[in-house]
Amino acid sequence: MRRFSLRLAALCTWALAGATAFSAAAQAEQAWPAKPITFIVPYAAGGFADTRMRLIASKLEKELGATIVIENKAGAGGVIGTAQIAKAKPDGYTIGSGHLAPLAVNPTLTPKTVPYQVKTELTPIVLIEQAPLVLNVHQGVPAQTVQELIALAKKDPGGISFGSSGMGGAHHLSGELFAHQAGIKLSHVPYKGGAPAAADLMAGHIPMMFEMGYAAMPAIKSGKVRPLAVTSAQRLPLLPEVPTLAESGLTDFESTNWQGLIAPAGVPRDIVDKINAAANRVLQQPDVIAAFEETAGQVGGGSPEDFARLIESETAKWAQTISAAKLEAK
Repeated sequence: MRRFSLRLAALCTWALAGATAFSAAAQAEQAWPAKPITFIVPYAAGGFADTRMRLIASKLEKELGATIVIENKAGAGGVIGTAQIAKAKPDGYTIGSGHLAPLAVNPTLTPKTVPYQVKTELTPIVLIEQAPLVLNVHQGVPAQTVQELIALAKKDPGGISFGSSGMGGAHHLSGELFAHQAGIKLSHVPYKGGAPAAADLMAGHIPMMFEMGYAAMPAIKSGKVRPLAVTSAQRLPLLPEVPTLAESGLTDFESTNWQGLIAPAGVPRDIVDKINAAANRVLQQPDVIAAFEETAGQVGGGSPEDFARLIESETAKWAQTISAAKLEAK
């Protein structure tokens, strides 16, 4: 009888311990977020990606009821910071921004330098923004339309150069996609950043460049450059008279420098959904929409699956462009 009582007592103790542990785990999961969230931005402080994500993070703090700490982990075109996101503990307390180059370009262009697998080591949460580019030419270029520019390029294969912020960026790839779809040969001139390339465009040292919409507006307003087209699927409210490249004869042409939220693979789906829902609410706030539109940005949103499909389709598109242009990172 005493032996039975001891066994019963032991069973009760184990059951109570198990129930307590289960309850604690459930409470911990329900309590998320219970501590500050680290938000990794894989680019330098003060740049466009950083300032945009700080805006989003400040809004998410209010939606999630948690402190969000921004950490800038710049280097290797966004690869270093993205790798840190991929290697972080998947508990929902480390998220970050995911961008075109480290997610959809570098894995093809510089695969040996990318220490993560996008599909298996990262979790897409939500698309935040798509930033179109503007095809600008110097005022001295005798082309008033995209078709006239293409005609000039066909007369002088490789004689027309275009500047970019560097190998593999949105400026560069947009130029390569343009050349590929138009059936022309252009000469790429990479700079160490978009600003020096834009300065040379305004000075007439290079004839053309695909510029980010937010960066192109001052030069356009000054009259030093002439916009021929935009790379988005629809015209930009800031440049309503400027046609899209698709309208200009390059059917289905679309190129944007997008950014979204990502997390390490393995983050519980309910946490991903909470962040996604909060971000979608943020993206509908009037002041956020206004901030995006003022810089020619297009508001994102949607489900994690929507963002995953975008990453997959962009990876395929740019892999084809990289192959067609025979690009090799230097």
